[in-house]
Amino acid sequence: MVVGTFPFGQPIQSVTQAKRGPKRVFVLGVYASAVHARWCDPGGAQRVQALGVASEPCIFWRGEGVEEILSAIDVPPEAGSLSPAPVRFNGPSGRSVDEDFLEPLELAREDAWLCDLVPYSCMNESQAKAISEHYAACVERFALPPVDWPTRPTKLTYAARREEIADELVESTAEVLVTLGDDPLKWFGTAFGTKASLEAYGKASQSYGLLHDLVIKGRALKLLPLVHPRQAAGLGHHDPEWKALHKNWVRQVAPVVRTSL
Repeated sequence: MVVGTFPFGQPIQSVTQAKRGPKRVFVLGVYASAVHARWCDPGGAQRVQALGVASEPCIFWRGEGVEEILSAIDVPPEAGSLSPAPVRFNGPSGRSVDEDFLEPLELAREDAWLCDLVPYSCMNESQAKAISEHYAACVERFALPPVDWPTRPTKLTYAARREEIADELVESTAEVLVTLGDDPLKWFGTAFGTKASLEAYGKASQSYGLLHDLVIKGRALKLLPLVHPRQAAGLGHHDPEWKALHKNWVRQVAPVVRTSL
């Protein structure tokens, strides 16, 4: 499904689980990110350090193949050029999901069904600023495609979307639902009886990252509420206390939790 257009014309598409079939865990995040490029003018001067220009090739993408993705984007020479943004801008959440969540549970990507509340990229404030200050003025000047990039919805789910996610969870046959941060609890879990925030399960080493009983569509499951990858990997603005709790979970709690998986 195409929901809009990135700078330079690539479609904003839904990014969902590709390899379907039975999985051991179902991981629910918030919304998809994007492939980011460094945009320079024809003289090589940087216009934008990291501009979203394409949908991620897979859900919770790890950042591979940026050059190939960018090579498929048509940029008029007079508008400059695109090159890979610094590594930290492409795939950080995907790398964190593998390293900070799945690996401590001795799971691989093949063991997990990945899902987001909003299955497409949402424009954040920094991207909106970059487009307003740099790209918008070039649209008419260089005949560039206009941008139609949705921002984060006020409501991250609605009844039909929660039903879609629940159906994916049933299809996955996973017996554990891993939620990443507050939003999956608030916008999906509470419809099935979970608490509305991660802190409600306890912000302490003895309570963080434990399994809780959950029933969805008549299936008895376990809920494993964990932090968002931003907290686990210390990405951007994050809470050091949550980061420390997750590090402790990796060392002390995950080895116990995985015996129940």
